[in-house]
Amino acid sequence: MDITKSPFTKEQLLPQEEKLEIAKKSGQLFIGIPKETHFQEKRVCLTPDAVAALTSNDHRVLIESKAGEGARYSDKDYSEAGAEITNDPAKVFACPTILKVEPASLEEIELMNPQTVLISALQIKTQSKTYFEKLAAKRITALAFEFIKDEDGSYPAVRTLSEIAGTAAVQVAAELMSSAQHGTGMLLGNISGVPPAEVVILGAGTVGEFAVRSAIGLGANVKVFDNSITKLRRIQTNIGRPLYTSTIQPKNLIKALKRCDVAIGAVRGVNRSPVVVTDTMVEGMKNGAIIVDVSIDMGGCFETSDVTTHDAPTFKKHGVTHYCVPNIPARFARTASVSLSNIFTPYLMDIAEQGGIENTLRFDKGLKNGLYFYHGVLTSKSVANWFDLSYRDINLLIF
Repeated sequence: MDITKSPFTKEQLLPQEEKLEIAKKSGQLFIGIPKETHFQEKRVCLTPDAVAALTSNDHRVLIESKAGEGARYSDKDYSEAGAEITNDPAKVFACPTILKVEPASLEEIELMNPQTVLISALQIKTQSKTYFEKLAAKRITALAFEFIKDEDGSYPAVRTLSEIAGTAAVQVAAELMSSAQHGTGMLLGNISGVPPAEVVILGAGTVGEFAVRSAIGLGANVKVFDNSITKLRRIQTNIGRPLYTSTIQPKNLIKALKRCDVAIGAVRGVNRSPVVVTDTMVEGMKNGAIIVDVSIDMGGCFETSDVTTHDAPTFKKHGVTHYCVPNIPARFARTASVSLSNIFTPYLMDIAEQGGIENTLRFDKGLKNGLYFYHGVLTSKSVANWFDLSYRDINLLIF
């Protein structure tokens, strides 16, 4: 072969050194934390301690003034932790990374720059097609923290908020039983010589388990109902002591409800919670009994339930006090904020260490599971099916 006719030079035909891909160096994050504007939302995604951990690693945090007020964190606390404080929400939403509890409103999306990374809840059932169209127009990369998975396949944000909701449900019931709240005046505890309070818990998931833990810790007699034998077995194992458990059979449930002082609803469904307790069953309950319907954000599992607020949390029907506030963790905003902060901080540090969100998504399957928008392209099949939108598989977009 005549080398002069070759399309390659002599140098190009010589063996070349192998070129390996070099990982990106860690980068600096600039995180914006706006004040939550959603009704009665008092939580904040990062505590001052978490901000201090980020700023000590040369990351910037811009927080809107009074964003932590609901969780009893002052602007001074954040400023001393190294955060920058501003009164202008437009400056916060101009940050490359936005971290918030509730989903961004349409007005807030308008304030964002193209290619922003948004980490927040999605709350798919409260959204409209317009929300996703706005994200697409701004080419936003968005992660829903309720979809993010841990190494063991669990959903850390959902679990931690469920733990709070379950524990809080028992505390709320104990408070409503007191004479100060015009309750029956019974103590939700075990006092020598006094029969303990009877508590019925519907649902043996995370909310139900932590409600059981709290009620047993106070000394109440607890009965748990769920149609999943696996969940009932797991709750027995996790609690580590004999426990009254039953499938949801009308005869057993009616008998338990007639005797109980507190009934806690923690039954989940696919699109809405199934109505487990009918109006007639509630009518048969004790006068002055308490219902705490934790499932109210999915429609409620008591037929008599109606949505209430933190300002007016209860109403009475058939002589039974109903507590049906959808966002129970917001009642304990500081604990919820610390829990969320513990989840987000390692993810943010990891994103920075990997050199950006793209690299992290490439290697972290759990974080990738939380992604529903990637540079303006919908990547979540469940969102696409819910709103009849087209989507792309994220694995075809990220190599």
